[in-house]
Amino acid sequence: MRARRALLYSPGDDPHKVRKAAALEVDCVCLDIEDGVAINQKEAARETIVKLFPELDFGHSERLVRINPVGSEFIDDDLVAIIPIQPDGIVIPKVKSRDQIQWLEERLTELENQSNIPLGSIIFIAIIESSLAIVNLKDIASASTRLEALIFGAEDLAADLGADRSKSSWEVFYARSAVVTYAAAFGLQPIDLVNIDFKDLDNLIFSARQGAKMGYVGKQVIHPDQVEPVQEAFTPSEDQIIDAKKILDAYNQHQEAGQGAFALDGKMIDAPIVKSAQSIIQRAQAAGKI
Repeated sequence: MRARRALLYSPGDDPHKVRKAAALEVDCVCLDIEDGVAINQKEAARETIVKLFPELDFGHSERLVRINPVGSEFIDDDLVAIIPIQPDGIVIPKVKSRDQIQWLEERLTELENQSNIPLGSIIFIAIIESSLAIVNLKDIASASTRLEALIFGAEDLAADLGADRSKSSWEVFYARSAVVTYAAAFGLQPIDLVNIDFKDLDNLIFSARQGAKMGYVGKQVIHPDQVEPVQEAFTPSEDQIIDAKKILDAYNQHQEAGQGAFALDGKMIDAPIVKSAQSIIQRAQAAGKI
């Protein structure tokens, strides 16, 4: 399990921001060629990414590139430029159907063969940001074995719905819940909405903690100041880790004794509680806490 507590976007046409992002201790760095880049700067973004990618030390960060939407006039130029530098993954924006992911998989396989890159080594992360994508979540989530995570794009979804965005995010709550539900059903990691007001750290922390309680494993961020509080919010606390270990130790002891459900500290422990404790340990290990 890879930690994806914070996914930081950095515009690919800005060398200073790319270098800064690479130096941060953030789980995922996503170099952007899509919304964060003007139409007349797409080629400059590709050139900057291709030039800097082999030069920079990203440390333990996952190295991602957000391409333009499948079906756009930019998509093939993006892939031809980016695939040879072998990023860890491709972030696919505005995914609406299974067909888009399958087309991308076929094209990516061709380019991997041409570049002598191991087949399937570049993973997919799909952004769910429209009403049609929500309706098609089952097909999207099962579209490819390369797909490892779903990102919830609240801003585009709200625009698609004609909803007014609020700090509470109640206007997108149904879709936010749907993304985390389908991600869990298909063994994918759900990554939560972005807070565009990067100066409001209080709301950022509230939103991150809320997302963690809903089952999200991480959150999109757009500013370096958002990285630390977001990664902390999605990291199990020491108390959570201690409690989880205690539950798992007791569970193993009771299993050896042939007992199923059991009481621990006045609480009944059964399969769902054990599964939750296992999840906490896995997330703590991915975050380097264990």
